[in-house]
Amino acid sequence: MKFYVGITDNKWFEFLASRRPDEVNFWRPGGTGSFQVIPTGAPFLFKLHSPDNFITGGGFFVKHSNLPLSLAWEAFGEKNGAASLESLQALIEQFRSNKPREHDPIIGCIILANPFFLQRQDWIPAPSSWASSIVQGKSYETDDVIGAELWAEVKARLARVEPEKSLARADGASLQAEDSPRYGAEFLTRARLGQGAFRVLVTDAYTRRCAITGERTLPALEAAHIQPFAKLGPNVTQNGLLLRSDLHKLFDLGYVSVTPDLSVEVSRKIKEEYENGRDYYALHGRKLVVVPSTVKDRPSSKFLGWHNSNVYLG
Repeated sequence: MKFYVGITDNKWFEFLASRRPDEVNFWRPGGTGSFQVIPTGAPFLFKLHSPDNFITGGGFFVKHSNLPLSLAWEAFGEKNGAASLESLQALIEQFRSNKPREHDPIIGCIILANPFFLQRQDWIPAPSSWASSIVQGKSYETDDVIGAELWAEVKARLARVEPEKSLARADGASLQAEDSPRYGAEFLTRARLGQGAFRVLVTDAYTRRCAITGERTLPALEAAHIQPFAKLGPNVTQNGLLLRSDLHKLFDLGYVSVTPDLSVEVSRKIKEEYENGRDYYALHGRKLVVVPSTVKDRPSSKFLGWHNSNVYLG
């Protein structure tokens, strides 16, 4: 099994350790490139800066995405490791001091599910081979001696200090070094993903364009649950549509729906109740103009059927 140890800002860790959220955004101030070191579902561990050369917790890798700061804050809020958007921006500017100040900078977002935070007495010393020249982090394999020893230490800590997790991965399965981890699509289907991860996964699956109109102005786009989370709808891309904010609201209220064959339906109730809706009725009967290129990410007929039967006003 391959896993990663990322160098972690001490204040970021302390802030989140005191809150123990269900997901975190391990952000990087630069908004270029991608993180492809480990597969979806693999462990990502936190190592503090020197002199605290310890591994102090971790999570399970969901996705990397370069996002505007405003969207990262809307999606994750305090799960970014800061108390406010202003304080988060101040942290980012501190690390980008060599660049001109931007209104809404792009940052790298490494999204982690099911994070865990060890108490100080359970921190794990970094491997003796850890080089001071490492700037961002390093990957390990449990097939190697050092990787196997480190992962054994992590498992032992979790078994002792967080027994309720019972060495569980984010997908609820037993996490043993010799396991064949459930990566990729299987992990995303089974994992207990948070609302922030859902928003980013849906946003990227639809290539940052509204499914109905093709609108690509990112601040105006929102990830809509087809079957609401409050009604037992899961945080998976198959239960999501990326919609312009006005269409999202109409979709949630039942004035707009999408059929299992991906056709747009606009309710007559808009005309009856508001004596308006010409622009929306122009969308009636059209096929979605944007659908995810990956079949597993496309909206499920099961969830669309639920919305048609339980929400849409007809």
